[in-house]
Amino acid sequence: MSRLVTIASSTALALVLWQALVTLAALPPFILPGPGRVAETLWASRALIAHHATITAAEVLIGLALGAILGGLSAIGLASSPMARRLIRPIMVFSQAIPVFALAPILTLWLGYGLWSKVAMALLIIYFPVTSAFFDALMRTPPQWLDLARVMGANRARLMWHIRVPAALPGFASGLRLAAVYAPIGAIIGEWVGASKGLGYLMLLANGRAKIDLMFAALIVLAVLTLLLHAGVDRGCRKWLDGKAVG
Repeated sequence: MSRLVTIASSTALALVLWQALVTLAALPPFILPGPGRVAETLWASRALIAHHATITAAEVLIGLALGAILGGLSAIGLASSPMARRLIRPIMVFSQAIPVFALAPILTLWLGYGLWSKVAMALLIIYFPVTSAFFDALMRTPPQWLDLARVMGANRARLMWHIRVPAALPGFASGLRLAAVYAPIGAIIGEWVGASKGLGYLMLLANGRAKIDLMFAALIVLAVLTLLLHAGVDRGCRKWLDGKAVG
């Protein structure tokens, strides 16, 4: 209950400051609409916004699932093979030096303006955080656990799946929490570059037509979706880890 009160208080304070800025600075609606006007537009355009939000949510969820699977498998592969660490890890680090905005047009050219170019963009932006967090956790397995398992006759595969992976699950969960925040960014970037659906497309369309209230409404819905996704992933990870600990 106290957490809900804190969130409600913070939201109310933000709305009051927003309205105060609009009123005191006498800003016109096409520059910065007030929260009341945005709320009216959000309600009036709820069907339109919900349609585009569904598209963006699908892109984010698919990208998050694929990124979690590929990132987890990549981390296990890197932790299992010194050769892979020497050859592949530098390439992964170098890939982070390439701005994601530069990749979005290429992915759109290769995969088209539909769903999969946005899924690929979300996957790319979350792949490295998931892989890095899980890999670091795999490499920090307590040595005494490994020594005890070796004394008991465990081979490399059993060490990985029965000792190192279970010990590294909190790190994997941390990567997933980060991915839940980053995945919508990738999807929106993809929609900005080329799309006919989604909240990113709707924001660009509203901005081009000077419907700033609609743009803010779509932005608020995107922020709420991101918060809900992060909260859902965080809660799921906590239950998953608690279940593993009990088991």
